[in-house]
Amino acid sequence: MSSMLIKNGTIVDGTGAPRRAGDVRIEGDRIVEVGAGLSPRPGEELFDAAGCYVTPGFIESHTHYDATMWWQPDLDPLPGNGATTVILGNCGFTAAPLSKEKAAQLEMIKIFSFFEDIPLKPFLQNVPWDWEKWSEYKASMARNITLPANYSAFVGHIALRLAAMGIEAWERAATPAEIARMAELLEDALAAGALGLSDNLHDHDGDDRAIPTLLADDAEFEALFAVMERYPGTTYQCIIDTFMRKTGPESLVRLGRLTRGRGIRMQIAGAVPTLEFQKDILPALEKTLGELRADGADIWPGYAHVSPTSTLSLIKSLIFAQSNDYVWHEVVLAETHEEKARLLADPDWRARARESWDTKAWPHSPMNNPQDLYLLDSENGAGPVGGTLKAFADSRGLHRSDAMAQWILENGTRSTVHMAPFPKDEDLTVQLMNDPRSVGNISDAGAHLQMLCGGGENILLFTKYVKEEMISLEQAIHIKTGKLADFFGLHDTGEIKAGRRADLVVFDLDEIRYRDMEKRFDVPDGDGGTTWRFTRQAAPMRLTLVNGVKTFADGQYTGNRPGQYLAPTEAPADQRAFEAAE
Repeated sequence: MSSMLIKNGTIVDGTGAPRRAGDVRIEGDRIVEVGAGLSPRPGEELFDAAGCYVTPGFIESHTHYDATMWWQPDLDPLPGNGATTVILGNCGFTAAPLSKEKAAQLEMIKIFSFFEDIPLKPFLQNVPWDWEKWSEYKASMARNITLPANYSAFVGHIALRLAAMGIEAWERAATPAEIARMAELLEDALAAGALGLSDNLHDHDGDDRAIPTLLADDAEFEALFAVMERYPGTTYQCIIDTFMRKTGPESLVRLGRLTRGRGIRMQIAGAVPTLEFQKDILPALEKTLGELRADGADIWPGYAHVSPTSTLSLIKSLIFAQSNDYVWHEVVLAETHEEKARLLADPDWRARARESWDTKAWPHSPMNNPQDLYLLDSENGAGPVGGTLKAFADSRGLHRSDAMAQWILENGTRSTVHMAPFPKDEDLTVQLMNDPRSVGNISDAGAHLQMLCGGGENILLFTKYVKEEMISLEQAIHIKTGKLADFFGLHDTGEIKAGRRADLVVFDLDEIRYRDMEKRFDVPDGDGGTTWRFTRQAAPMRLTLVNGVKTFADGQYTGNRPGQYLAPTEAPADQRAFEAAE
């Protein structure tokens, strides 16, 4: 059994308690001793953490590595940014369960590919799809893949619907028999250790079809919630629409009604939206949230500390469709770059595209804010590069849609146009950070590969919010360690305490940086080559340990993959009593 003593560091233990000088002893995969002045033992590896903080490993609370981990199992760049646990299966998008019907199986894969901006062919070529039930999927992960981080996963309502109903899940409410089948499949997943049920009351697809879960009636929800009641350590995670059609307020009222008195812990992404264009629905959402909490609901708003950005790519992007612009989405769907270029130059298509931007696209969408769209990424360097789409349109005397089409034609169809981050209410973001019942560190890591989602975003908590004294270091660590571990029911990680998993990070706050994005051509395209994704270099950490094994050390990824599946458990009795008292 390997052993290590991390010596001379400053411990921030993940509970929110003040930092303190101390040492941490590890044996095998567990922390066995925490204290000051611990003496090295014979044969024990000594790691000198002088000048550094020693903290629990960071939990990536909202990722979509369910697919990409099969062809990118190093989870780059997470180890170098201190991540030791990733939460999979969010927003209803999960790889299991699977229908027995091949058409429905493909439909589920296509849903995941579209909504998370992940190429379809690698899904089909790299993922084994040797399961039907979620329990079989979990066994396949253990059998076929190793990761540098621990992982835990939801089962998705979308997948349940397609497995029980086939492609008719897109078309109608479920029958009682189909609802019973969904409940049976959910029971299988929760019994096998799924985190809980994830859901989606938000999306429409590239053909403007409402996501299947938007067709679920109350009877369907009630049956699924009845199953969840029997598994008190689990969570219901749902994204509501505060971004497109803004139906979030109605959805929150409905979920509150359907879960009333059931004791189900809920994480609702969008329950307290922080972007400026969402202010019109914020009062109604805050009012409902307050009423639900006063009525005893265990409801936690999910939030991101990083404002969403949009990269307008013609290769793989949902941003046009989700902006209600299905004309430019035609270019994304075109299979070859020659066909994409033909469309961009076609006068009839250009006329339809102008009309779409003028009358269909949401007012807050990138299409209607050309002053915030930057021409940063040219395939051939023709340029101009660095200015805004508005400036380019004005210089050519063109409509903003024609201007973007022309710039892409001149610079190459692999070029991208980048939107500045949406303006965000930072005071409200900090208020959410300080809420004892909120889920932070949401990033979408593993998805939207050409929009730079996720990897490295957790570092911004330090480089912005801590360094600008908006929150304390202790609070930043708590937000992405102990608070999340307790929320998800992962009670043997998230804190520096004897008996907990040796999921630890050592870093010098003065060394870590929020790195610039870079293009990396390492995503298989399904045709024998690679396409690109945006990523970041490591922060870096001095040391990242997962289950006592180094995943990042000496400035680089070690190649070790000691991650294990973590199943949720109900909080210990003393912790439940403390939470009830709060």
